[in-house]
Amino acid sequence: MPDRSTICLTFDFDAISLWLARGMTSPGPVSRGEFGAHAVPRILRMLRERELTATFFIPGHTVDTYPGQCAAIAEAGHEIALHGYLHEPVSKLDRDGELAAATRARDSIRKVTGYDPRGNRTPSWDFTPSTVDVLLELGCEYDSSLMATDYTPYYARRGDVPDLDGPYRFGEPTSLVELPVSWSLDDYPQFEYLRTDNGIMPGLREPDSVFRNFLGDIDYLLRYEPGGVCVLTFHPQVIGRGHRLLGLERFLDACLDRPLDFRTCLDTARAVRAGA
Repeated sequence: MPDRSTICLTFDFDAISLWLARGMTSPGPVSRGEFGAHAVPRILRMLRERELTATFFIPGHTVDTYPGQCAAIAEAGHEIALHGYLHEPVSKLDRDGELAAATRARDSIRKVTGYDPRGNRTPSWDFTPSTVDVLLELGCEYDSSLMATDYTPYYARRGDVPDLDGPYRFGEPTSLVELPVSWSLDDYPQFEYLRTDNGIMPGLREPDSVFRNFLGDIDYLLRYEPGGVCVLTFHPQVIGRGHRLLGLERFLDACLDRPLDFRTCLDTARAVRAGA
């Protein structure tokens, strides 16, 4: 584990892929994805002003659709990691399909940005019994999709058996570092309004109240689990609205006043593996 507590600042640049994966192909939802690309320069400016380096999880479809924005992310020195090709839920794919989507996404990232991704976040934090092996086959060093801990990275397992007639049987740890996430530290359910035939996700919360909760988790980390890692998840099409970006700026400035290190997910995973 790192000596000092770490924040991994991450952005899921889903753009239009998020809506296409849901079958929402009309101009309305597509335009919501377009706004994510519109907001990327704002986010890069905010990070540059604070000399912060982040991890961007980018679907291959986004890389192919917005090569200029993705190249700018890489040129600014940020990490780029896998996030599916069309933001497809991996649980709807067999192993070959899961590998094919991840491989296609990796190839798009390499072609457009020159970056060789070593990390992964599954779309919507979906996961299958094959995911770990697929990522290891692609040379990934870490994943950031699971939620078994809050501040403690761990090694992802393979071979779990969910026995419905007895205790859950845990499989074997692998070399894939897991950097845990949480819906409570994700901007999407906090801010994004979404109405579907199945219900409404209200979102639209006031930024400072959301970021007070985020900062509370940071302060708990510093008080009770020093040396831990807190992964924060944002989406350009969500956080990129003006008042939310101002709230994020205030939150980041408060974090910078605390004894914390900002690291990319890859640097953090390597530090975990090295015990540093």
